[in-house]
Amino acid sequence: MDFQDVIRKRRMVRAYTDDPVDPASIDRLITAARRAPSAGFAQGQYLVVVTSVETRQAIADLAGEPSYVEAGFAPWISRAPVHFVVCTSEADYHRRYQEADKVDDRGREIAWPVPYWWVDAGASMLLLLLAAVDEGLAAGFLGVHSIPGLRGLLEIPDDVTPIGVVTVGHPAPDRRSGSLERGWRAESDVVHRERWNKRT
Repeated sequence: MDFQDVIRKRRMVRAYTDDPVDPASIDRLITAARRAPSAGFAQGQYLVVVTSVETRQAIADLAGEPSYVEAGFAPWISRAPVHFVVCTSEADYHRRYQEADKVDDRGREIAWPVPYWWVDAGASMLLLLLAAVDEGLAAGFLGVHSIPGLRGLLEIPDDVTPIGVVTVGHPAPDRRSGSLERGWRAESDVVHRERWNKRT
C-alpha cells in the first residue's frame, strides 16, 4: 500500500471480527515496531504480544469493557485477536547514557531535557498502528491508565513500564468516535514556520 494511503486510512478502530490474524502478519508488525528510533539506540522499547483468549479477556475486564458494552458499543478489547502491549524501560536509557560515548566531558550522564523513553515508546506504537493498516488490518490504542493491574497480569518487570495496548484485528462495522466531529484543526493553527509567530 502506498505510504500516503496508509496515513490517510489510519484511525483508531474499536470493533473487530472474530477472524484470526495471520501469524506472519503478527511477525511483520513486530518487525515494524522494532524499527522505531530510540535515543542513543538504547532500544528501551518492549512488546508483550498477547493472543490467548483468556488473557485478552482478562485485559478487557481490567479495562472495564463490560461498562463499554453496556453503553451500546461492541466488545472491543476482548474481541481483538491480538494485543500488543507497548512498554518502555527508563533504566535502559540511563544505562546507555552512562556509557563512555554518551557521558558529558565530566563523565556524567546527560540531564534529560525530555524523557525520551516515552517518545520512543510512542514511535513504536505509531509504527504498529501504521503497519496494521499496511497489512489490511485495523488497530486501536488503549491507554494504560485504563488498565490497572496490567503489569501484574502479564508479569512485566518492575523496571519496565507498560504505556498501553494496541489492539489489532480485522475491522468490523463500528460507531465512530464522537470526538471526530471536531474535525481537523486548520493547518494555520498548528504549523509555524521559522518562528512561532510566523503562520503558514
